[in-house]
Amino acid sequence: MKNDLEKLKLMASSALFSWLLLCLLLTATPAVSVQPTCTFPAIYNFGDSNSDTGGISAAFEPIRAPYGQGYFHRPTGRDSDGRLTIDFIAERVGLPYLSAYLNSLGANFRHGANFATGGSTIRRQNETIFQYGISPFSLDMQISQFDQFKERSAQLVTQMKSTFEREKLPRQEEFAKALYTFDIGQNDLSVGFRTMSYDQLKATIPDIVTHFASAVRNIYQQGGRTFWVHNTGPIGCLPVNMFYMGTPAPGYLDKSGCVKAQNEMAMEFNRKLKETVINLRKELTKAAITYVDVYTAKYEMMSNPKKLGFADPLKVCCGYHEKYDHIWCGNKGKVNNTEIYGGVCPNPAMAVSWDGVHYTEAANKHVADRTLNGLLTDPSVPITRACYRQ
Repeated sequence: MKNDLEKLKLMASSALFSWLLLCLLLTATPAVSVQPTCTFPAIYNFGDSNSDTGGISAAFEPIRAPYGQGYFHRPTGRDSDGRLTIDFIAERVGLPYLSAYLNSLGANFRHGANFATGGSTIRRQNETIFQYGISPFSLDMQISQFDQFKERSAQLVTQMKSTFEREKLPRQEEFAKALYTFDIGQNDLSVGFRTMSYDQLKATIPDIVTHFASAVRNIYQQGGRTFWVHNTGPIGCLPVNMFYMGTPAPGYLDKSGCVKAQNEMAMEFNRKLKETVINLRKELTKAAITYVDVYTAKYEMMSNPKKLGFADPLKVCCGYHEKYDHIWCGNKGKVNNTEIYGGVCPNPAMAVSWDGVHYTEAANKHVADRTLNGLLTDPSVPITRACYRQ
């Protein structure tokens, strides 16, 4: 009997201790509120060929096969064999691929629009697309197009009697909830490499990012709140840089075979861009602005290609580029009186560079996989939670 009483006392003491411990934990641990996943009704994109889904192709000469031969099985106006990073962004947030704003046939703008065009710059350039491929649709023009798009779509929704046609237009209340993406700046540097000294180009970067900040402010004033900003990639790693280079001087290339000075300029641009984003966060107090380090994601493919499943990252997949003979992707030309077609490599899925300037779908997917989960972003948030100001 005595033993039974002792056991009961021990059990009671143990139960009391457990209850007290539970109470302590409940009072000491603050309630953790789990933020729901962001629901973006639309994406509005601004940029250059890295995110152009058909703009420059609609405005000028169409991009022809073998571009688009992979995922889409046809040319779609994208400078790749398949999807771009912006396409993977749309997939990740559950939206359709973006129609180009300049595409007048078959476009659907219900869930956003793409104002990017191949060859676009942040600042206006004093040259035409027929000279060096620089688009007339600089970032300020893309913003102007967005302003017009927003205003005209509001008018058209009230005028259209057809439900089918209205369903191709955005809802005005959704502009404030949309995701605004930027991938632009690379061509400002490429123009500078061609027309300025390195010191002169470096001196222009503060003005370039000032123009960028103006674009973000414009959208913020129109109600935009969520911004996803890509920095620029390692432009010195584009194989086109090596086409006419000859024998490089010692120290001209880095350990991955990229033009060292060009990548240093890209990193300087990215430093200034990040400073601009930080200042915009302070100024635009209701905005959630995420800075996305695509430079690192792209350079990884140059420095560790085999580890990531890629072949030689400086080898171009589409086109004929041997010594001093260059036939661009999808074109025909003569080499030693023999007609050559700039065709596609046997396995684009292992290639980084599609045509010497643009990336393959496989490379674009790597960039998306490395950035959309928040590993290479500031603040470190996945795109599905980018609507929350940190």
